[in-house]
Amino acid sequence: MGVRDVAYRLYERRLEVKLRRDMIPRHVGVIIDGNRRWARSMGMADVARGHRKGADKIAELVAWCREAGVEIVTIWMLSSDNLTRPKGEIEPLMKIIEDVVQELVADDWHINPMGALDLLPDHTARVLKDAKEATSHRPGLIVNVAVGYGGRREIADAVRSLLQEHASKGASIEDLVEVLDVEHIAEHLYTRGLPDPDLVIRTSGEQRLSGFLLWQSAHSEFYFCEAYWPDFRRVDFLRALRSYAARHRRYGT
Repeated sequence: MGVRDVAYRLYERRLEVKLRRDMIPRHVGVIIDGNRRWARSMGMADVARGHRKGADKIAELVAWCREAGVEIVTIWMLSSDNLTRPKGEIEPLMKIIEDVVQELVADDWHINPMGALDLLPDHTARVLKDAKEATSHRPGLIVNVAVGYGGRREIADAVRSLLQEHASKGASIEDLVEVLDVEHIAEHLYTRGLPDPDLVIRTSGEQRLSGFLLWQSAHSEFYFCEAYWPDFRRVDFLRALRSYAARHRRYGT
């Protein structure tokens, strides 16, 4: 191990020591951004190589979350908007996502897919559904895998589901209007039953949500990292936790 590696490990350890367990976010959302730009920066013509490199980082992230004491991590792997990309780019990306999900299943994580699975290729949707069924009983860290996900669509799906539920009970729109509140909609989101994210991390230097957890992130803290996702290190993750711990959360005020 070289001098630089030793210094890196020491700094990493210093960050760990300063993180109090009672200040660790319960739920962390991560927008894994920059795979294609990383590939281009490395002189790669095939951007799928960037996605493969980024896929290798996901298992590391999940392990870091467990080590830190995070209970839930939501990872945005693919937006619903990305599904309009050329077939030649989407097909290898779907295979990469399937491989990642199957590896997470093999590593004994509790997998919870979220997104418009009906928009995905049949085989990819089946892999995600099988992962949910096979791991739903597992204790410990919950890994929300957001594939074919869009925040606006999620809210629309939640409202649609809410209307269908009330219609099935014979209730009218007028009846629903009388009782409707934010909790009714929250109960129909993809993340129903789970706490909202305390911290949202985005890589690649972009400072926007791009539709990620629009409803749930109303009171979240945000951390924007300059590193492209394939270059995201454990020390970057610990810095995000340190930044979160240093903030005074006022929940909208």
